Amino acid sequence: MPRHEPLAQEFEGNRTHLLSVAHRMLGSPSEADDAVQEAWLRLSRSDTSDVENLRGWLTTVVARVCLDMLRSRKSRREEPLDARLPEPIASSEAVINPEHEVLMADSLGVALLVVLEALTPAERVAFVLHDMFDLPFDEIAPIVGRSPTAARQLASRARRRVQGADTAHDADHTRRREIVGAFLAASRSGDFEALLAVLDPDVVLRADRAAVRMAAARQAVGAPRLAPELRGAPAVAESLSGRAGAAQPALINGAPGLVWAPGGKPRAAFTFTTARGKIIRIDLIADPEHLRRLDLTLL
Repeated sequence: MPRHEPLAQEFEGNRTHLLSVAHRMLGSPSEADDAVQEAWLRLSRSDTSDVENLRGWLTTVVARVCLDMLRSRKSRREEPLDARLPEPIASSEAVINPEHEVLMADSLGVALLVVLEALTPAERVAFVLHDMFDLPFDEIAPIVGRSPTAARQLASRARRRVQGADTAHDADHTRRREIVGAFLAASRSGDFEALLAVLDPDVVLRADRAAVRMAAARQAVGAPRLAPELRGAPAVAESLSGRAGAAQPALINGAPGLVWAPGGKPRAAFTFTTARGKIIRIDLIADPEHLRRLDLTLL
């Protein structure tokens, strides 16, 4: 039997757990997969003959990889492209593999993700490992490079911020529904100025290829064409004026959005990212496979 085969079998038995740990720390499915793959590379290069608890060893490795990734993200002031978007949740009709399923089951709510992004990397790691995976602070301490007491304080600070975000989330959710409602009303009436009022000056509109093709097929004579990406409030307002009129309010993975569902069958979805009372990003999704993975609730 090849040297790595028993290790590979044990690693695969712990993969879903490791993906869950990494996803909750990083908030990004793609980065979580990268972190778990890095853990396998380190395992394959290490002598683990004296390791009694391989699951614990791998959890520690993944946590350290995630901590490095979080620190690198903070230093570059970056965020992963898929962290802020509503996570696609598989419907009962979708066929997914177990690794994808665990990420969907552990999908972070938008409110929690925003709060976690505001934590320091060490606070985030301490909070996730202790409060979500019940690791003792004696084991967390060497991962974050602190004493057990300091690690406890990190988790405590993070916990207070997460708990304090609940009320703010409720108010934010209501405000976002109001903003999306104002957008829909302006689009239905073709009120260009009202659309401009709800859009951030630097708003970005991104449409997938299926949405671009659908818009072209329904294009009115003389109407502006829908492009895969548009930037700036005037361009976005001109493109969407009247275009979203047939949509209806919906919750998309728990976040306020719009869905065009003729005959009750979703054909297109609008997801919105808001900040400072304005829409800063709109994603128009019409790809059937992507739509099937969204958790859509028409309101």
